[in-house]
Amino acid sequence: TAAIMRLVSDGQVHLDQPVARLLPGFVGGQKSSVTIRDLLLHRGGLQDWLPVYLFETEPAAALRCIEERPLAYPVGRERHYSDLGFMLLGRVIEAATGQYLHDAVRSLVTEPLAMASTRYAAPGGTEVAASALDDRVEMAMVAADTEYRDARYRDAECRDGRRRDRQFDRWRRVPVMGEVNDGNAHFCFHGISGHAGLFSTLGDLIRFGTAMADYAEHDRLWKPQMVEEFFAPGPDPGQSLGWRRYDLDLGPERVVLLGHTGFVGCAFGFVPGRGIALAMCTNRLLNAATPLATDLLWAQVIEAASEDITNRTALAPR
Repeated sequence: TAAIMRLVSDGQVHLDQPVARLLPGFVGGQKSSVTIRDLLLHRGGLQDWLPVYLFETEPAAALRCIEERPLAYPVGRERHYSDLGFMLLGRVIEAATGQYLHDAVRSLVTEPLAMASTRYAAPGGTEVAASALDDRVEMAMVAADTEYRDARYRDAECRDGRRRDRQFDRWRRVPVMGEVNDGNAHFCFHGISGHAGLFSTLGDLIRFGTAMADYAEHDRLWKPQMVEEFFAPGPDPGQSLGWRRYDLDLGPERVVLLGHTGFVGCAFGFVPGRGIALAMCTNRLLNAATPLATDLLWAQVIEAASEDITNRTALAPR
């Protein structure tokens, strides 16, 4: 989202530009009407999730699989959170910049903000937290859906139309450490995708959140009025352009905390114009029992931050 913010600010990408202009393979049905704004709002009509690796495991073929997949919902009508939409946004960034995604994100976002420990595909340091015991959570997601239950290549719509009966045999059965946790990012895109793949540290997440909170001080990177459009509420509760919206109570005042959660148990947030940034780093999947939801953990962090900031404000000299 931050990379798209820069590209929109520079005029290289336009929010109401059809995705198909940058990704010509994204055609058929209502796809010609899907805009970059739609994808950022999760209103592009794309399927919520798809284990693309069951059909294709090479990046170009996996992208074609996503592009050729029929839309699951009417375009622009309602929000359906979609990993596939952000996979396409990653390719939009590549098409607009002429760079690979990891290079574009580095030059547009992480390097200018001095986020030296944030990078795609592999961690930046030697000390790494394991993200999960193995691929059991993703295996359960596949098994829970009858369309993919046997983890077989079953879909005739991707690629050449022939049924595949080859069993998927690449599941990780050891702790996932130093590799991207997400199956599509790991198995299809070598750890580099628009929806997943970034490694970071608590310090870098706070640095990023602080830069977002103090966006007007970074006008060399983006136009403040354009950033405010990204921060504005969208047509669906809890969603702005790319960012999620949360309530943060500061005593009697309620402010909007923008940010996002991550599947493995990380999250960050910020309050524009108030210098407030929060970050959470957990490895909730490193758990033999049913893991707690990231949103539940994040809600606890927001509540604790609310109390802490309110108390600090009350104790501050006047």
